[in-house]
Amino acid sequence: MIDLHPQLEKDTVLLGQFLLSKLLLVRDANYPWLILVPAREAVSEIFQLDEADQQQLQRESSCIAQLLSEEFKADKINIGALGNIVPQLHIHHIARYESDIAWPGPVWGAHPAKDYSEAELSVVIRKVKEALTQRFDFLPEP
Repeated sequence: MIDLHPQLEKDTVLLGQFLLSKLLLVRDANYPWLILVPAREAVSEIFQLDEADQQQLQRESSCIAQLLSEEFKADKINIGALGNIVPQLHIHHIARYESDIAWPGPVWGAHPAKDYSEAELSVVIRKVKEALTQRFDFLPEP
């Protein structure tokens, strides 16, 4: 297993592991927001992964997009690998709604992160883990 960049550690909750990537939940209740982090050392760009890992990352990303669409009833799924602040390769998956506070613009810098209550966080974590373990190759964190 690889170590997470300190900023990812600070801003997220580890939910579990796919075959290739760690799955994180961003601590921002404004949006259902998940991040995939491929478990490969010294990788900052998708093209640096070998072909098999690129294909696996695409499968995992599609799983997360499908989960956000179906379980969270998103109007649109935003997916991006920015890495301007955190160089470790990580792929953002954000459920967007026409009613969310940043719509239709990007979420970065639009509004401060909103903390989850303990109850809200527990519900979101359970929902994601249950949906993924029922349908995909996913090992949840205890």
